[in-house]
Amino acid sequence: MCKPRVVMLMILTSLVGMILAVPGMVPLDILILGNLGIALVAASGAVVNHLIDRKIDQMMRRTQNRPLPQGRVDPRQTIIFAICIGVIGMAILLYWVNPLCAWLTLASFVGYAFIYTGYLKHATPQNIVIGGLSGAMPPLLGWSAVTGTVEPDALILVLIIFAWTPPHFWALAIHRKDEYAKTGVPMLPVTHGEYVTKVHIIVYTAILLAVSVFPYLSGMSGPLYLIAALVLGAGFLAWAGVLMFQPKPSTAMDTFRYSIVYLAALFVALVADHYLF
Repeated sequence: MCKPRVVMLMILTSLVGMILAVPGMVPLDILILGNLGIALVAASGAVVNHLIDRKIDQMMRRTQNRPLPQGRVDPRQTIIFAICIGVIGMAILLYWVNPLCAWLTLASFVGYAFIYTGYLKHATPQNIVIGGLSGAMPPLLGWSAVTGTVEPDALILVLIIFAWTPPHFWALAIHRKDEYAKTGVPMLPVTHGEYVTKVHIIVYTAILLAVSVFPYLSGMSGPLYLIAALVLGAGFLAWAGVLMFQPKPSTAMDTFRYSIVYLAALFVALVADHYLF
């Protein structure tokens, strides 16, 4: 219920935010406790997502084996578990990290668990665009955990993930279009068709490629990162083009999988550039 793979990717970007916030090494206590607190609150948000979406999850092959649809966990247990790990995570951030990081993490939790899952997901085909901000927050959370501030370079990292989220998720939504149609969730491929969705994926991937250069332009990173951003972005754009013009049954999922590799590799390149140049 904690969506560990999603949380792991979030913590990778949080860790990168911490590393880029300081010229040397991140203080060990902040490194451990900051990421632990962020991970626990993020996991709590994932549990709430499972709780709210349990009826939808029963209708989708991708999610029908989750604990709640299978009846292995009941809603009351789920609520208690979400509260416990969320409160522990917030306590860690408030008492051992700093209040700014704690409140930003709480805002991200509310945005994902309640505003996106509880409302936006069912309100508009642009749900993932509007709701993507909460999922883009981890680099800022990591940065603020170290510095206690919100700075422009941290917001650039947020902007990268914000631009990445729509093409990443819409590729999955194309693959699962029939299941989303059955649930009544107004995902873009259901409401506007695959062609419009693919156009959106290309547009947002091009925006992402442009935005990914910002760390170099701001002086936050150097030539190693710039090369990685251009190569990885070109790869993403190529997959978007294949999805648009030469799709196979597996292309949407292949594009989705590449998007995950893209984000992880991009943030690893930020770290490598930070320490090597």
